[in-house]
Amino acid sequence: MTSRALERLLAPLLVAGLLLALAVACGVERTPGVEGRKVLRVGVKYDQPGLGMYSHGSFLGFDVDVASYVAKRLGAERVEFVALTSEQREDFLRERKVDLVVASYSITPQRKTEVGFAGPYYVAHQDIMVRGGERSVRGPRDLAGRRLCKSAGSHSWKRVVEEMGIRAELVEAQTYSECVDLLVDGRLDAVTTDDLILAGFALRRPGAFRMVNARFTDEKYGIGLHKDDIGGCEAVNRALTRMYQDGTAAELLARWFGPTGLKTTTTVPQFEGCG
Repeated sequence: MTSRALERLLAPLLVAGLLLALAVACGVERTPGVEGRKVLRVGVKYDQPGLGMYSHGSFLGFDVDVASYVAKRLGAERVEFVALTSEQREDFLRERKVDLVVASYSITPQRKTEVGFAGPYYVAHQDIMVRGGERSVRGPRDLAGRRLCKSAGSHSWKRVVEEMGIRAELVEAQTYSECVDLLVDGRLDAVTTDDLILAGFALRRPGAFRMVNARFTDEKYGIGLHKDDIGGCEAVNRALTRMYQDGTAAELLARWFGPTGLKTTTTVPQFEGCG
């Protein structure tokens, strides 16, 4: 068979293959982004006072209020809150169990390889909380040899033990709520994480705890979303900018953390950028 004859024989097959590919491509629907959706599922914490707490059938806290504000600016008519833990945040986004995560979710290089981030909507600082009568802990170096909580899915303990090389004795817990219970019971000596988280727990038990005020890191709280939703990320950033400009951010920070005496920042954070 000549090459010309072979071309005549294969041409219909090539055309059919191309048409099939185009049909498949046209039939594939892109997963809609977060902007303009009537219902948004938002993952939040359920055991962090001041940030995300489930109480009497409702979710309450700064993160919950931020999520509600952003969802309204995105055009959502209803928000369905989904309770999750720190270690579930990436999985819930990847498996599309939620559309957004607003759960004291610090933006890190590793996490950015797995999910997308808008914001940050607030920059917190890592601090240390000890029992009220404990005065010998003044900074992270004083944690050497002490029992420190290792909360599942959190990076806070890693910054002390791995990055700073401080040889603390790690005590495992599933959540920060469990960490605080262990601290109260005397089964560990300190809890370290973001100051907003610690302030929320301290507010629940006045005098039981002391915040060291070490403030030794910047924790950029981002809103997690699906990695391919660049338009949604940009829309969330516009909503966050508006939240600070119209005074809502200052109002929410005062409502949830004002009684603790924690100094908060009420200017728009510098965004990380989408994509």
